[in-house]
Amino acid sequence: MSFLQFENKRFLVMGVANRKSVAWAITKTLEEQGAEVIHSVRSPERLESLKKLLGDRKAYICDVEYPEQIEALAKEVGQAHGPIDGIVHSIAFANYSEGFKPFHETVRKDFLQATSISAFSLVEVANAFKPYLSPDASVVSIGISSTDVTAENYGYMAPIKAALETCSYNLAKSFGADTRVRFNTVNAGPLKTSASAGIPGYIESYLYAEKLTFRKQNLSTQEVANTAVFLLSPASSGINGQGIVVNAGMDRNYFDKDVISAAMRPD
Repeated sequence: MSFLQFENKRFLVMGVANRKSVAWAITKTLEEQGAEVIHSVRSPERLESLKKLLGDRKAYICDVEYPEQIEALAKEVGQAHGPIDGIVHSIAFANYSEGFKPFHETVRKDFLQATSISAFSLVEVANAFKPYLSPDASVVSIGISSTDVTAENYGYMAPIKAALETCSYNLAKSFGADTRVRFNTVNAGPLKTSASAGIPGYIESYLYAEKLTFRKQNLSTQEVANTAVFLLSPASSGINGQGIVVNAGMDRNYFDKDVISAAMRPD
């Protein structure tokens, strides 16, 4: 048996968007280690766009904005493939209906919708799947490493990602009353994904973050996936209710001499 012990294990990965997404890197790594992966995507249109990528893998449609679709997904997947050994929640959505604004001008309906989809959906997914999870299943969510940092080009999503982390920790406590199911988050630094490409000013933030890493090289999507896969495995059985930061030391290097020198250089 391998160290990660994925033989005969079955996982649900929620949120594959394209070949560059973290969810897809997790899928490929799980399969390489011998696991079976089932997918859920948010719409028929997304499923159609992924047809070539997913091939003959099992895939279901679930828009987590609607609780009834989460309930239906859990019942369908659980009855057809259960018990499920783990779930990956790699879902985020923000509707900047009036463009990027200062945080104090955030539109209530946009904020609440993004919170429902990006954070509270984890609670609803966990509750719906509880009867279909194996006794020692692992649920992993993809967060960000800097929810306490005010990044203008990330809009209001930092506090929502913080809410996702808090939901995960509280689920660990709640499920711990009668199961050994674990909940953890992977808090990733800036990544080069298709989703990030659409954020105004993101490339500048991405390049700045790279200068703050100890190695002067930003993360790869695979590095984030590797951490998620470890947390899904029995090898990480002692880790529960945690947020694992994966950012190459970015948040420990604010006073890097090269960054300071560049910032203080006269115009």
